[in-house]
Amino acid sequence: MNRRPLPGSPFNRPSGPPEPVEEYSAQDLVTHDRYGLGRVVSRTEDALLVDFGTVKQRFRAPYAKLTKL
Repeated sequence: MNRRPLPGSPFNRPSGPPEPVEEYSAQDLVTHDRYGLGRVVSRTEDALLVDFGTVKQRFRAPYAKLTKL
């Protein structure tokens, strides 16, 4: 008997391949929903350091709410 999967169930199988993580490099211009316009200062394998002028913020992959310009 096949049951229909529940929409919010953690046991659902993902549909398709995972989305790729966007690539950033030093000096890239970025924007963030909360901090606004910034520039990437440094990049490691799994984190970015971004200077927004008034604050420097570290972001870990997958860089939620961060968009490359």
